[in-house]
Amino acid sequence: MGELILANAQLVLPNEVILGALRITEGRIVGIDPGRAVPAGAVDCEGDMVMPGLIELHTDNLERHIQPRPKVDWPHDAAIIAHDGEMASVGITTVFDAMRVGSVLEGKTDYRAYARQLANELLHLRAQGALRVSHFLHLRAEICSQTLVQEMASFGPGDRIGIVSLMDHTPGQRQFRDISRLKQYVQGKRGLSDADFEAHVEQMKGLQAKHGALHERMAVEEARRYGAVLTSHDDTLEAHVETSAAHGVRLAEFPTTLEAAAACRARGIAVMMGAPNLIRGGSHSGNVAAQDLAEADLLDIVSSDYVPAALLSAALMLGDLWGDVARGMRSVTQAPADAVGLADRGRLEPGARADVIRVHRVAGAGALRGVWVAGRRVG
Repeated sequence: MGELILANAQLVLPNEVILGALRITEGRIVGIDPGRAVPAGAVDCEGDMVMPGLIELHTDNLERHIQPRPKVDWPHDAAIIAHDGEMASVGITTVFDAMRVGSVLEGKTDYRAYARQLANELLHLRAQGALRVSHFLHLRAEICSQTLVQEMASFGPGDRIGIVSLMDHTPGQRQFRDISRLKQYVQGKRGLSDADFEAHVEQMKGLQAKHGALHERMAVEEARRYGAVLTSHDDTLEAHVETSAAHGVRLAEFPTTLEAAAACRARGIAVMMGAPNLIRGGSHSGNVAAQDLAEADLLDIVSSDYVPAALLSAALMLGDLWGDVARGMRSVTQAPADAVGLADRGRLEPGARADVIRVHRVAGAGALRGVWVAGRRVG
């Protein structure tokens, strides 16, 4: 692999933006040269921004590709490759693919195990060199389930599990404190009658009462066995954050209140919020707005959640909100890399992995003009 020079670019460094050229050799950044000069053979970026590739810690996008409609199971190899291509097309060069572990085997909202098979298929395609971007697994451990112990036992340290998140979807607390919001969501997604919804609520409460303590303890232990980062999900009360901290959590996904986010900050726990929440101006579940946390200096990391293209837009939006482009971009590059211990990427500096994107700013949006993963162009 020869030298690649991206010149005459606004280089988004960890703490500033400078005009210069980025030099890449053998998949690594080898130099940063200030100035407008365009050496022979270099790519003239014409003043576009050049920044680290985006790092996505929590996305349901792969699940959306394998099940594009209820009860439709799309061919998995095709779905994985399409998902991977979508990541590259929006500037995401490292993705932690969320997969649910923990199933419910009866009832109107039953859902079956799929993560082990899907992980095998994804890891096989990765080993074949069929994927464009870097993939890790994010296991979403469903506390309100019947099979969490068995499903998590089927994974091990060799499975590239970067994150295990503790997901407690007991109705009436955390994300769905407002039962009416849960009813709207579940009935819209599953087409349940009022009676079926009430049965679902009772079933989930029963599962939490029966298995909750064991499942939570076991998920924490399994995360340690994998060597994965443990995250909390939908912390709402300071007591939730205290429990998370006791488990060793250092990343909180989508806290639902200002109180919980402030408690995370006080305990050194990074706060991650969804890009759709930020862009739409609020949570679809009626919880705290990401912009409110950003304005209170309580937002560290952004996830695209269910809209991959939202990640870049959200980072640019934060840069405008904070008056600091470099800080906005850190929320989707360096900050997520640091949160999961990826010291080799997420910043433009000599020695770093050359995961790089070129972005042309169009009003409030960003138009991608190039994506490189380890120095190889993929988009």
